[in-house]
Amino acid sequence: EQGLQLLELGGSVEEDYIRIAQCFEATRQRCCRLEQDGCRAREQLARVEAERAALEVKLKHARNQVEVEMKKRHRVEAELEKQERKLQLVLELLMGKPWGSEALSREQCSVLSALAGQRLGAALAPIRRSTAVDESCQSLLSHTDISYDRTEDDVVRN
Repeated sequence: EQGLQLLELGGSVEEDYIRIAQCFEATRQRCCRLEQDGCRAREQLARVEAERAALEVKLKHARNQVEVEMKKRHRVEAELEKQERKLQLVLELLMGKPWGSEALSREQCSVLSALAGQRLGAALAPIRRSTAVDESCQSLLSHTDISYDRTEDDVVRN
């Protein structure tokens, strides 16, 4: 547009050619700057994509580790409940048999009674298995709140 305006103004042809050449030079410099900006942007994009890929790998490993730990926890909790049931049956057997209380000393009977009371109270109370870490972080993130929705993993990236 500037070149056409210069030609319409008139004046010497040499001056017009000089102005047109200056416009072309300014346009060429802008193109060079844009090309450099494009190269920098492509390099930055490549770095960010590599970082994203590395983070996705870490996320996948973390998800797998959480799944493994949750399976371990469920197995251990099931084993603990099984052992608690066995202990409760033994306590009931010892406390319920007349010969059991005769064979045991008074101190042993009182300890077993107290233990049986604790176990019975624990059985009636809601089951709550948490560690100190779970209790301190429970409001922030509970293991039941973790979502393993993998739909984001399936998104096709261009």
